[in-house]
Order: sequence, then structure tokens, then C-alpha cells
Amino acid sequence: MSDWIKAARLRTLPLSLSGIIMGAFIAKWRLYGEGGTWDWKIFALAILVTLLYQILSNYANDYGDGVKGTDAKRINEAESRAVASGKITAKQMKNAVILFSVLSFIATIALLYIAFFPDYMNEFYIFIGLGVACILAAIGYTVGKKPYGYLGLGDLFVFIFFGLVSVCGSYFLFTKTFSWDILLPGTAVGMMSMAVLNLNNMRDIESDRLSGKNSFALRIGFRNAMIYEMVLLQLPLILILIFLGLNGFIQSQNYYVFIVMILLIPFAKLRRKIMSVKEPKDLDPFLKQVGILTFTMAVLTAIGLNFFK
Repeated sequence: MSDWIKAARLRTLPLSLSGIIMGAFIAKWRLYGEGGTWDWKIFALAILVTLLYQILSNYANDYGDGVKGTDAKRINEAESRAVASGKITAKQMKNAVILFSVLSFIATIALLYIAFFPDYMNEFYIFIGLGVACILAAIGYTVGKKPYGYLGLGDLFVFIFFGLVSVCGSYFLFTKTFSWDILLPGTAVGMMSMAVLNLNNMRDIESDRLSGKNSFALRIGFRNAMIYEMVLLQLPLILILIFLGLNGFIQSQNYYVFIVMILLIPFAKLRRKIMSVKEPKDLDPFLKQVGILTFTMAVLTAIGLNFFK
């Protein structure tokens, strides 16, 4: 059981929860202002669905990289990847991917039933298609003949699904409407998710070169990937600030909503520490730190909007 827990890579879960928290609590704040209601059951099921998607993705990545031999070339990480180390067989991991695909789909149906049935049937069917796309994206990063992670498209897919789909989609589940300003926090979470993936790919840049995994970091080179990382870590708080400004908080007396801006200091410290790294393998500890910062950014935004009136 411990091998399965390790393969689930629990340290990635805060990152996956960030988009749901961001979208759901922006929706709660907006519904409160409009006299609407916020359904906690939607939130609970959305959390369950995103956790299943993340575990599915981690198992699929372990399986895909394992059978392709990519993990075997990662000297610093092979022992922690289940299929590459032989702790879990490829067949067992494949069955786990199938199982979590089914569980993810069932949980998605339950979520959409609570959110849309019976008054929003068109939205129900559209979001079923979106859920299937999420499941396929979770699997397709490393699995298949042409996995998009091996083509340098991982960053784009992470931005779309961890950022825009997660934040804007969860917002829509509650409000049944779309507002253009929700793209700002969606982009912020998406860029933080890209920052995590880019760090991962920078760390593995040499082993990926040997295995033919042409990640975006490998395509642009370590130095340019570092510049790209700094941009990704610089813009999210600015986007959140613009979102708050567009909603009138700069002119209002409610300054508590800007509590999220206390993260400017840890963001700056993190950027300096990452920039000082010379060896790719030394980037590994920062993966967890960026994930926790993303989660904290979402939580503080939610607190500022909803709990300081």
C-alpha cells in the first residue's frame, strides 16, 4: 500500500486543489453580493473530482514514463517511481489507471448532476465532454504513441486544465455564468502550475534529453527555461491584484481583501533561491514550495473575499 501512496505523489495535491478553491470561493463572494446561494455539496464533489484526476495523472505518468524507459534514466528519482523501480508492475499500474479513469468519470457525473440537473441540461452535457477531456489529458501526458508531454506541449495543457478549466469551470458550476474577469485568477493559477511543471522539466533536462522526451524546457534550454520560470513566478500576484482592482477594491475601504499580497515577500525569496541554482537536480525541493505557494495564494484570495466584510 505504501508504494501506491508514494506513486500517488501526494505533494502534488495542493496544486490541483488550488484552482477549485480559487474558482469556488470567488463564486461564493459574487453570489453573496448578488443574494444567491452557494452549494457546499458542489464544492465537496469538485474537490473529490480534482483529487481523482490528479492521482490518475500521477499514476498514468508513472506508467507512461516507466514503460518508455524514461524514469530508468533518472538517477536521482528512479527509486521513487513505482514502475521504473519494479515496486509496482506495469500491468498493475495500467489497471490502476483504468480504475481511476472509471472512478473519475463516475465522480464527474455525480458532480455535474448536483450542479446542473435538471434545469441546465445543455451545460450538463457540455461539462461531461469537458470531464472526458480532463481524463484524456491526465492520461495523455506520457501514455500513448505520441504523448503530448514528449512533444513539448505539457505547459500548454497544464495551463488550460489546471488553470482555466479548473478556476473558470468551478466558478461556472456555482454561478451558471461566465465573467471575463475570472480569466485573471484562472491565468494566475495556470501560470503557477506551469511553473511547477517547468521546474520538474528543468530538473530532468539531461535525462529527458537521453530518453527523447522533448519537454519545453529541453527545447528552449536550461538558461531560457530559468528566465521563463521567473516570468511565471512574477505575474500571478499581479494578475490577482488586477482582478481585485477591476472589482473596485482599490477604491473601497475593504483593504483586508489584499491579504494575499503578503505573498510578495515569499515569492521574491523563492525566485532568488531558484535563480541561484546551478545544478538541475538541486531544483527538486522547490517543486513542493511552488505548489504550497499556489495553494496559499488561492486560500488567501478566498479568505480576503469572503471572510473580511
